[in-house]
Amino acid sequence: MLPSSSEPVLLNRELSLLKFNERVLAMAEHRDTPLLERLRYLCIVSSNLDEFFEIRISSLKEQQRQNPGQTGTDGYTPGEAFDRVQIATHGLVDRQNSLLTHDVLPRLRDEGIALLDPPCWSEELRAWAHATFEREVMPMLTPIGLDPAHPFPRVYNKSLNFIVSLHGQDAFGRSASIAIVQAPRALPRVMKVPTEVSGLPHGYMLLTALISAFVGELFPGLDIKGCYQWRVTRNSDLFVDEEEITNLRQALQGELSQRNFGAAVRLEIDHAMPAALAVFLQKEFLLEPRDTYRVSGPVNLSRLMQLCNVVERPELLFPEYRPKIPPPFDMALDNPVELFGAIAERDRLLHHPYQSFQPVLNFLTAAALDPAVVAIKQTIYRTGEDSELMRLLVAAAKAGKEVTVVVELMARFDEQTNINWAAKLEEVGAHVSYGVVGHKTHAKMALVLRRENGHIRRYGHLGTGNYHPRTARLYTDFGLLTADQKLCVDMDKVFSLLTGLGARRPLKLLLQSPFTLHETMVALIRNEAINAKAGKKARIMAKMNSLLEPIIIEALYKASQAGVRIDLIVRGACALRAGVAGLSENIRLRSIIGQFLEHSRVFYFYNDGAENVYLSSADWMDRNFFRRVEISFPVLDPALKKRVINEAFTYALRDNQLAWRALPDGTYVKVRGRGKPFNLHHHLMRQLGS
Repeated sequence: MLPSSSEPVLLNRELSLLKFNERVLAMAEHRDTPLLERLRYLCIVSSNLDEFFEIRISSLKEQQRQNPGQTGTDGYTPGEAFDRVQIATHGLVDRQNSLLTHDVLPRLRDEGIALLDPPCWSEELRAWAHATFEREVMPMLTPIGLDPAHPFPRVYNKSLNFIVSLHGQDAFGRSASIAIVQAPRALPRVMKVPTEVSGLPHGYMLLTALISAFVGELFPGLDIKGCYQWRVTRNSDLFVDEEEITNLRQALQGELSQRNFGAAVRLEIDHAMPAALAVFLQKEFLLEPRDTYRVSGPVNLSRLMQLCNVVERPELLFPEYRPKIPPPFDMALDNPVELFGAIAERDRLLHHPYQSFQPVLNFLTAAALDPAVVAIKQTIYRTGEDSELMRLLVAAAKAGKEVTVVVELMARFDEQTNINWAAKLEEVGAHVSYGVVGHKTHAKMALVLRRENGHIRRYGHLGTGNYHPRTARLYTDFGLLTADQKLCVDMDKVFSLLTGLGARRPLKLLLQSPFTLHETMVALIRNEAINAKAGKKARIMAKMNSLLEPIIIEALYKASQAGVRIDLIVRGACALRAGVAGLSENIRLRSIIGQFLEHSRVFYFYNDGAENVYLSSADWMDRNFFRRVEISFPVLDPALKKRVINEAFTYALRDNQLAWRALPDGTYVKVRGRGKPFNLHHHLMRQLGS
């Protein structure tokens, strides 16, 4: 039994996610972070909060409606959790706004990079702005005066809107009071101003500034008392009735069209908006003052991300890092046999973004070109709209190879992209499956079947991250290219289960959700506890994005009480309380936030010296264990196992520049550098990039 305590043994998921965003915001607050990167981190927080409201706050509101009195594992009722989350979110947004307006934007202006607001416009700049408004903006706008004949317009999720306070009578003698102006999505939110007009190397103007400055031209003859930007965030979780649908793709396309008009969950308004207008909008969207956030910059701060990408000031960015293609994958692809031979020789480990993602693309290119390859099987969760990998699969299908692709249509916010790719693959004769309804296919696998000496030999790629070349330059992930036939046959069995029907098939090496992954992880944790009680060395290390599953956490608590030394590296939400006397004093928990997004999932168990190391597509969360198809695969080669232990754990636990240490109450403090500074990301760039 766990020791009794007045405090719940699990932390609140939403509050933990907000703590993660505080750590991201700290990167923007740090003066050693290059200036444009500070802006980028501010935008990342904004984007994270959008999804937080669309999914997590929406879920909390739904819990309040359905089970208002039910106490969660964190000790809060939905209402209590919601109140605490809103207080924490308001504090985070206030920090974000203050940092943007009082620090980052002024410093950018000092560097010749500025957002040009109307109060600072010269006559020449105002003339340019007015001409731009009349030529490019005004024809696209449809002002809506609110009266019985003009009800409040339907508002798209996260769209830019303006509420205009008016006075006077129009041509029909109607009294004017309030109007709504919606900014069409076709209009750019940030516009470059010619240097000769702005007087700056990098002058930009927000669409918000243009509309606010000249909105009176939409209402001739009326007095404009005020014009204020706002946007509403809506519940964006999709619901597809698994028992009713006959075609998942068609059902999902119908649901996607309605995603942008779900129930409102957040209202963002201009900091200068009068209270009466704020109340008017709150009533329209059935929201309360605590759901309302006043912002001092643009209501969609993430739109400023483009400045980080278009302003050519490399000294204001992180130094460019170009990962090298490690041998033997730096070979020419004129002879694909050489690439398969290199994989057959021994397993090959890749660690992105320190090592290039190109070997994975070369693997599939060789498969598409090699006449000996008869089939390719691939899972797709996220891959992007412009995907070289998907083009390779299309080319392979056109070349007459048997191409089977398991496309996860329910990959949140990538649904339409995946639907489009599924259609393109079907057009060229590929076999397209959507996995198992009710269980997202989150496993990362590519399998190539090649005819060699009259027999089929399998080659596989297994990974911890998506087949997305852009994120492979930003996210840290491991990938394994292997010709181990036990692993590859296991992969083939998983593909058969995803595309066909049949009983669960035993796997020799792979662990799979929703079948064996959870029970095996729990058993491995409990085995360390047994060894510790027997006086043996016992050690657990685990790295992941989120740690929330209660049975796993309870097993970790009991292992800690048995004397197991446990190190956890969890980037984001974590419900486990580390370092609590009598509960988890042997557990150290840290989070690493830096230039790259920590994304790999790695699990280590000492196991009486056997040192089991697993790489996985799955975090330790309920959904990953029970409602998704996930895989976890062992690293068998001793040299590669040593690499994973060092690169995932040894160096991360040595880091004293990017790491944060969790306290028992769920707060985090920066790990203070003792001795020589050690930066995990810089170290791996030097080690693997040289």
